[in-house]
Amino acid sequence: QVQLVESGGGLVQAGGSLRLSCAASGRTFAHYTVAWFRQAPGKEREFVARINWSGGTTSYADSVKGRFTISRDNAKNMVYLQMNILTPEDTAVYYCAAARLGGRAASDYGYWGQGTQVTVSS
Repeated sequence: QVQLVESGGGLVQAGGSLRLSCAASGRTFAHYTVAWFRQAPGKEREFVARINWSGGTTSYADSVKGRFTISRDNAKNMVYLQMNILTPEDTAVYYCAAARLGGRAASDYGYWGQGTQVTVSS
């Protein structure tokens, strides 16, 4: 079992930055793929970024590529999402998720955090 808790969300102006954190528990956390998803009101949950267990392989949605960076520190059981050059279209609840095998589909992931709100004003 893996438990995840997100933090770091808030209100920021367009062009600004936020750093989200995901604190994980579980002995096998270091062997899990971890991803960030986001969901805006009235829209489906969408993939944002993922990172493999070693941290050596990452992937990003086209909408955030070049602006967001996912990273992890297995010694601290932490995963991060650095978000730069934010736009109002980035406004959503952001979730971290974990799975032994995870791609870009939300259904791949069995462990989820509670979410943290990110609001970008114009």
